[in-house]
Amino acid sequence: MSSFEHMHHAHCESGVMSSMLRHYGLNISEPMVFGLSNALNFAYIPFVKIGGMPLVAYRSMPKSIIKNIKKNLKIDMKLETFSSVKKGEDRLDELLKEGKIVGAQSSVYWLEYFPKEIRFHFNAHNLLIYDKEGDEYLISDPVFDKSVRCSKKSLSKARFAKGVMAPKGLLYYPTHMPKEVDLKPVIVKNIKKLAKNMLRTPVPIAGLRGIKYLAKNIAKLKNKDKKYAKLFLAHVVRMQEEIGTGGAGFRFMYASFLQEASELFNNDKVLAEASKMMLAVGDEWRDFALMIAKSLKSKKEIDFKSISQKLLDISENEAKVYKKMLQFKANI
Repeated sequence: MSSFEHMHHAHCESGVMSSMLRHYGLNISEPMVFGLSNALNFAYIPFVKIGGMPLVAYRSMPKSIIKNIKKNLKIDMKLETFSSVKKGEDRLDELLKEGKIVGAQSSVYWLEYFPKEIRFHFNAHNLLIYDKEGDEYLISDPVFDKSVRCSKKSLSKARFAKGVMAPKGLLYYPTHMPKEVDLKPVIVKNIKKLAKNMLRTPVPIAGLRGIKYLAKNIAKLKNKDKKYAKLFLAHVVRMQEEIGTGGAGFRFMYASFLQEASELFNNDKVLAEASKMMLAVGDEWRDFALMIAKSLKSKKEIDFKSISQKLLDISENEAKVYKKMLQFKANI
């Protein structure tokens, strides 16, 4: 039996990486993993469709947390995909026999331990596999409070699901871990990088410009078909609140990272203030989702202008957080 200890986390990819690093001797919290991997973001991409609707993303692309943590903490990490289900199954069993714990990308829809009412076709869900008993795998899924079991058939279907962001059986695990990591220079670099990325995105579909672009498109819904307009708004909320941690959740997690970073830098006041400001922005994102939910349930005409304005206000307040972060001056 593996000595692995399951922990419940807020988000799948950052949770998997935090658990994996802890198991291999680097005790780094989930918010710290999220911050060090530069994962906070926003993108509104009309030409990429999820369920027939434009992609709305509140964090960086799937796998970016894994790859950025690997790079920023100088961890040797192997990522493997497979040309056939059989090769993927055999490799997983081989790694478990070697005593490794293994990260995997999967589709929520095919994982039998998820309640049926919350399964949907999302191919970028991450989990940890730490042992096998008979035909069942022992899994640490970060979004569950206890470890779970999954049959070989169900796990293989989830690992080799087709469609957008198809996992292709992805497995990942460290091959060499540094004994100690000086987090301070990595924190400084990524705080500056994230703030600049969000404030000065060169393309209109990402960062703060992406939030404003979505706001403009919401305002235009008043001229669209009513059924489409309602589906669009419902989709925005679903992408925010149900896919992974959602817009508000990612902001809350980044606020925790800023607070932890502040403590590492002798209770730095700029970072502590930025953390409080980011918490307030997270609350605003929650209010935005609630505003849409109430509008969809109401029998009154939807006030698209007010919803759009709420989003513009959020973009202005997020901008203030990033400007505050750029004031951070570290003595290292």
